[in-house]
Amino acid sequence: MHRLTMSLRGLLAAVLLTTGLVTALPAPASAASLTEITGFGANPTGLRMHLYVPDSVTARPAVLVAIHYCTGSGPAFYSGTEFARLADQRGFIVIYPSATRSGQCFDVSSPGALRHDGNSDPVGIVSMVNYVLQRHNADPARVYAAGASSGAMMTNVLLGDYPDVFKAGAAFMGVPFGCFATTDGSSWNSACANGQISKTPQAWGDLARGAYPGYTGARPRMQLWHGALDDILRYPNLAEEIKQWTNVHGVSQTPSYTDSPQANWTRTRYGSAGTTAPVEAISISDLGHNLPQGGMAAMALAFFGLDGGTTPPPTGPCRVAYTVNAWNTGLTASVTITNTSTTPVNGWSLVFTLPGGQTITSGWNASYSPASGQVTARNASYNAAIAPGASVGIGFQATHTGGTGEPAAFTLNATACAVV
Repeated sequence: MHRLTMSLRGLLAAVLLTTGLVTALPAPASAASLTEITGFGANPTGLRMHLYVPDSVTARPAVLVAIHYCTGSGPAFYSGTEFARLADQRGFIVIYPSATRSGQCFDVSSPGALRHDGNSDPVGIVSMVNYVLQRHNADPARVYAAGASSGAMMTNVLLGDYPDVFKAGAAFMGVPFGCFATTDGSSWNSACANGQISKTPQAWGDLARGAYPGYTGARPRMQLWHGALDDILRYPNLAEEIKQWTNVHGVSQTPSYTDSPQANWTRTRYGSAGTTAPVEAISISDLGHNLPQGGMAAMALAFFGLDGGTTPPPTGPCRVAYTVNAWNTGLTASVTITNTSTTPVNGWSLVFTLPGGQTITSGWNASYSPASGQVTARNASYNAAIAPGASVGIGFQATHTGGTGEPAAFTLNATACAVV
């Protein structure tokens, strides 16, 4: 078993070193540079943190955690992928964690890695996120993860462990949450790597939900990538990931939308036909274990909603970000209200009109009335104050009759808000 483990790791390293995954890209054209951060918070496994902050960021910038492959590092993933260059264009911040154990693989196997607030790598990565949110006034409603190979497996783990932190993820050639679990102290699961583990959607979903018992909030959206010729983390893992995340979101495994954005690519969306579908999968028939490359990072950012250019702070008194996760006859909406004025808000009501056929059944962090049509969301006792530059997150669950669109406009205390 040990010999097989080492040979698989060696093969993984060889494949990565001979493909475009670790080919250095031109450095971002700016004065910004990759900086190592120490003392960023709880870090039980001694991860290293590198941070890329563009010269120009958006107001309340989004945060992307970009997670490397086995044998890699944060700086290697910085130089070998497009995320930093795209951050220059679009004004978000990138965190590059580095695994420091032998082989430089992330822990996606131990019991401590597969639970919320455990004792392994996910804790350190979330500490990095919290550091950036606090030090760079970043937007906690726009935190994302994207990773390749071991990093893709960690993306699955992070979205299972911390659905309260991550809004969405993009996993390039990964495996489902919990698939790599081991009980013998090893970090490699050959059956999973070889695509030999198959579970029901419910069983996969239960594994992901079980990482954070009692959590009832919105779940992160997931984009899944896999090459059909992958002989390291084999292609059947894509179907198992689709089972898992469609079940987590309570949507059908039958695609709502299918297209071919490039030759030999098949893209399927589940739960919605739109670009913010709960689950999106891209299968590439002529590629092996050598993602991401040419344009794939940009497609991941489009899935996240980070495909716009750098924008100046809005000039109005408020800004609203609104995201829908929909399934057969239901949806959840997550709403972030930001005070972009220079004066505090003390007590608020947010008014918007739901699209026809949508009816609110429950909500959090606000009271909602009426349940359909023109709705007023009023603050709870604990979030009535919004300081200048600060945000409040609210949300609700609703039923729908087929229309899963978003309100066209919002007013906060009778004043129109910018919509992002």
